[in-house]
Amino acid sequence: MTIRNILGFVATAVVFVVAILIGRALWVHYMDEPWTRDGRVRADVVNIAPDVSGAVVALPVHDNQLVKKGDLLMQIDPSHYQIAVEQAEAAVAARKAELQMRRDDAQRRADLDSQVVSKESRDNATHTASAAEAAYEQTLAALDAAKLNLERTRVVSPVDGYVTNLAVFQGDYATAGSAKLAIVDSHSFWVYGYFEETKLPHVNVGDKAEMRLMSGGVLQGHVESISRGIYDRDNPQSRELLADVNPTFNWVRLAQRVPVRIQIDHVPDGLVLSAGTTCTVVVKPS
Repeated sequence: MTIRNILGFVATAVVFVVAILIGRALWVHYMDEPWTRDGRVRADVVNIAPDVSGAVVALPVHDNQLVKKGDLLMQIDPSHYQIAVEQAEAAVAARKAELQMRRDDAQRRADLDSQVVSKESRDNATHTASAAEAAYEQTLAALDAAKLNLERTRVVSPVDGYVTNLAVFQGDYATAGSAKLAIVDSHSFWVYGYFEETKLPHVNVGDKAEMRLMSGGVLQGHVESISRGIYDRDNPQSRELLADVNPTFNWVRLAQRVPVRIQIDHVPDGLVLSAGTTCTVVVKPS
């Protein structure tokens, strides 16, 4: 065997060993290391619905606008609710005058001699004054309710965030309890990484994580929590609340994906986060 043949054999063996090592490294990387392409950016979305009904007379925001907590989102026509406050104030004044009259009457009867006014008459006057006081308290509560409804004609943002899904326009009629827009809380973004169950042993709460967005941005964070349950599609309940076991079984079983919540610690300047976008999540075990 010539030196050339020996060198060729050695070179082939080296290439073969290197190929095996590279294949082994790739296999470990793809099958064992905790990473997934199935990541989703999430955020808290607050549905905004008016607490009172009425025509929308002002809409100072537009779709995708950044708003601060307490900023006016829409103004419901306050005319009817202002009239309700005035009526409630008039009722309070009437009940207050009646209460004073009943108290004075009860006091006068209490000051008279028992031979002039009977005990029953005194008791009735006292009870009448108590009933007038209860009616007065009731009108005060009605006034508070009317003022609250008037205040609720101003629909303000409960959080800092972005207006989205704006489905109301000036002049529309808003119904109490019917959502007209949503606010994406700008301080609530996180990432859900769906990891295969075979990789979960390498994921622990507190581990550092890197999230690579499809747009090219990179986020830094840490594992906040791991979901403790997912729906078992192969074992639903029947109408009799019994296990509905699938009679067929495939030899090839796919690893289930379990949601892992990633808290975002740092967002690069200028990077726009949108709930629902896709990213690759790489966990770095501590």
